[in-house]
Amino acid sequence: MIPLGLYAFIHALMQRADAFTAVNKLTKPAWCGITGVGALLLVVSIGGPVASFAILWLVALCAVLVYLVDVRPKVIEVQQGGRW
Repeated sequence: MIPLGLYAFIHALMQRADAFTAVNKLTKPAWCGITGVGALLLVVSIGGPVASFAILWLVALCAVLVYLVDVRPKVIEVQQGGRW
C-alpha cells in the first residue's frame, strides 16, 4: 500500500490547483496534505493492518483510496478538456 500512498501524494502535487475547485473537491493543499499524511502513516505502520497501528493504517488507506478513486479521475478529466 505504500506505493499507492506515494503515487497519490505525487499525483496530487503535480496537478493544477484550479482543477480541484473546478470539480467541486477540496483544494489542492488540502488533498496534498491528506495524501501526504496518508502516505506517511502507511510508511510508519509498515506492518500493515496486523501491527499496533492498525487503525492508522486503515484510515490512511481509506484517505489515499478516496483520492485515487474519486478525485483523481475527475481532476484528470477537467484538465484534458472535452473529448469526443
